Amino acid sequence: MSIFRRYLPKALRPKTPLVPVLRLTGVIGGGGRFGRGLSLAGVASPLARLFSYDAPVVAISINSPGGSPVQSRLIHDRIRKLAEEKEKDVVVMVEDVGASGGYMLACAGDEIICDESSILGSIGVISAGFGLDRVIERWGIERRVYTAGDKKLALDPFQPEKPDDIRRLKAIQKQIHDSFVGLVKTRREGRIDADDKQLFTGEFWAGEQAVALGLADRVANLDTVMRERLGEKVKLVAVPMQRRGLGALFRSQAPLGGAQSGIDAFDPSRWSDALVDSAVSAAQERTYWGRFGL
Repeated sequence: MSIFRRYLPKALRPKTPLVPVLRLTGVIGGGGRFGRGLSLAGVASPLARLFSYDAPVVAISINSPGGSPVQSRLIHDRIRKLAEEKEKDVVVMVEDVGASGGYMLACAGDEIICDESSILGSIGVISAGFGLDRVIERWGIERRVYTAGDKKLALDPFQPEKPDDIRRLKAIQKQIHDSFVGLVKTRREGRIDADDKQLFTGEFWAGEQAVALGLADRVANLDTVMRERLGEKVKLVAVPMQRRGLGALFRSQAPLGGAQSGIDAFDPSRWSDALVDSAVSAAQERTYWGRFGL
């Protein structure tokens, strides 16, 4: 009934207040072609469904260690745009982690709540890699690269680091960091209770300390918050995300008609690509989550 409720005339709708809840989980911008990463393309439709409900408030549950600053900003801005267009409050619940880009998503909420063991913060920018120039030198490997453009090979892992390349990278990181800090200050205006040197170093905190610093509003759960807002009879309704992963690939291989069978239409090369892509994505995700002990 809850699925069709928003399409009924108001006079025919049940009196029980409903609150739609969308869960955003995973590395932002990560996951590869078949992974579980978050991007605007992947969450645009679920967000539209979330804000289509006849409810004064919507809820978003976030569990993300961060990722792409661009996708983080795009998703944040889409949430705020829909909230303003539909005139709805947004309550964000941070689950295990709302850090780095995950915390940027949390800042889209008018109220941020968390568990006492949630991890919040990590307001910074990071770039990491490996230097392999000595490895290929030790093994007598000659690398041949040809470019048009003096800086095209900047930060190449097979060459020694160059001070000028590092300065350029740090300058870009500072621009991204300043933008992130500005967003947090704007969205948490009047609630932050710490100076810049404490909050914006990339450090992260558990729930109660995050609340004390003003990064979140209180330690609570969605059921409690929504009962306070809308009464004891309130019902939380999950808004599903789009299906992704290898199952989606298998469905995409199914024939639409004709004599060709699903087995005949099956392309092994696509499956092998998907498995490799998924394995790489899983390793990348593990790195993000591992920073927070998860």
